[in-house]
Amino acid sequence: MNQQQKTRAGIDTGTDTDDTDRVHAVASRKAAWHLLPILCLVYFMAFVDRTNVGLAKTSLGADVGVSAAAFGTGAGVFFLSYALLEVPSNLIMHRIGPRRWITRIAVTWGALCACMMFVQGELSFYLVRFLLGAAEAGLYPALMYIVTLWFAQRQRATVVGILYLAVCAGLALGGPIGGAIMELHGAGGLFGWQWMFLVEGAITIVVGGVVWRWVPDKPSDAPWLTTREAAVLDERAAAGTAPAHATLKGNAKVAFGRPFILVLSVIYFANQISSVAIQYNFPSIVESLGVDGSFTIGVVSGSVGIGALVGVLVIPRLHRRASGELRVLTCVTIATAAVAGIYTFADGAVARILLIDVAMMLLIGVLPLYWSVAMARMSGLMAAAGLAFINTVGLLGGFAGPYLYGYAEGRGSDAGGHAVLLGGAVLGMLLLPLLRKTVRDEDRRSAALPQREEAR
Repeated sequence: MNQQQKTRAGIDTGTDTDDTDRVHAVASRKAAWHLLPILCLVYFMAFVDRTNVGLAKTSLGADVGVSAAAFGTGAGVFFLSYALLEVPSNLIMHRIGPRRWITRIAVTWGALCACMMFVQGELSFYLVRFLLGAAEAGLYPALMYIVTLWFAQRQRATVVGILYLAVCAGLALGGPIGGAIMELHGAGGLFGWQWMFLVEGAITIVVGGVVWRWVPDKPSDAPWLTTREAAVLDERAAAGTAPAHATLKGNAKVAFGRPFILVLSVIYFANQISSVAIQYNFPSIVESLGVDGSFTIGVVSGSVGIGALVGVLVIPRLHRRASGELRVLTCVTIATAAVAGIYTFADGAVARILLIDVAMMLLIGVLPLYWSVAMARMSGLMAAAGLAFINTVGLLGGFAGPYLYGYAEGRGSDAGGHAVLLGGAVLGMLLLPLLRKTVRDEDRRSAALPQREEAR
C-alpha cells in the first residue's frame, strides 16, 4: 500500500497516529470478539476429539482387545498422518481461504471421530486414528495463520494464549464431558466409549457449520468492520513482519530452512513428547492410583486443565513485560525440566498428580511464546508454509511421546515412562542456547536487507 492509499484509508501517515491507534484498538476488539470464541470452539473440539480416546483406553482393551502397547501406537499414529499432510493442507488453505478449509477439516474429522465407534480391534483402531489425523491436518497452523492476518505482532502472544484457553478447557472439561457420555454404557446396545465418539463427532460437524457461517477469510470480508478498520488491521498485521513471497518456488529455504525455524521446530518437538504423553496417559495413571468410575476419572484427569489455564494466562503476560522475548521462554523451559526430574523421583499419588499439573502449566503456557517468535519473522505464503512445517515437526513429537510411553508401559516399566517425560523436557532445555543464537542471526540478516536494497 503506497502513501496516497494509506492517507485515503486513514492509516498512519505521520499526522494522525493517535487517531489511527484508536481505530486499530476498536477494530482489534471487534476482531477478537467475533473470531476468537469460534476459533476457540473449533480448537476445543479438536483437542477433545483427539485426546478423549485416553478415557476409552481401558474399555478398548476389555471390549475389543486393544493392548496398552497397541493403544500407544494408535494414539500416536494420528500424528503421523497429521504431520504428513500438514504442509500440503496449509498451502491449500492459503489458496482457497481459511474459512472454507477449516470448515472442511471440521466436518471430515467429526465424521471420522464418530467412526471410532466401529473399531473392532487393533488394526481398525490404527486405521481410523490414521484417517482422523489426515482429516484434521492443517487445523492448528491455519488458526495461527488467521492470527497473522488479523492481529499485530505485539498482540499475537496474547491472542495465541487465548486460543490455548481451548486446550485448557479441553483438559479440564473434556474428561468430565467424555466420562459423563460414557455413563450411557449399554443404552441402545452400545458401549460407553462408542457413545462418546458418536456424540463428540456429531457436535464437531455442527461446529464446522458455525465456521462456514461466521468466520471471514480476511478483514476486508468482515461485514462488522468499516472500510477504514479493515485497512488498519491489514496494515498493522503486516507491519514489522518478514517480506512476503508469492510462491514457494525458489523460496523453500525461506519457508522451511532458516536455522531459527529448524531449531524452534525441534524444541517444539521436545515439548510435544512430554505434553502429549501426559495428555493421552493421564487418565490411565489416575485409574492406576485407585480412582473408580469413568466420570470420576475424567474429573481428576481434568485437573491438568487448571494448571494449563494458569500457564496460558500468566506466561504470555510475563513475556510482554520481559526485556527480551526469549528470556521467559528460557526460564519456563528450564523449570519444565526441573519439574520432570522431581516427578521421576516423587512418591505418592497426590504429589505426582500435582507435579503433572505444574508440568502442564509450563508445557502449555510456553506455547504462545514459540508461535510469537515464529510469526514475527514470517508473513503471507511463507507464514502458511513455515508455521505448518513447525507444527509438523511438533506432531512427530506427538507421535513419539505416546508411542514411547506405551512401549515402556507394555514392558511393565514405570521408570521408562518417567524417562520419556524427562527426556523431552531436557532436550528442549539443551537447545535453548542455539535458538537464541539463530534468532539473533535471523534478526541481523533481516535488518540488513533494507540497507542492501537502498544500496542498489
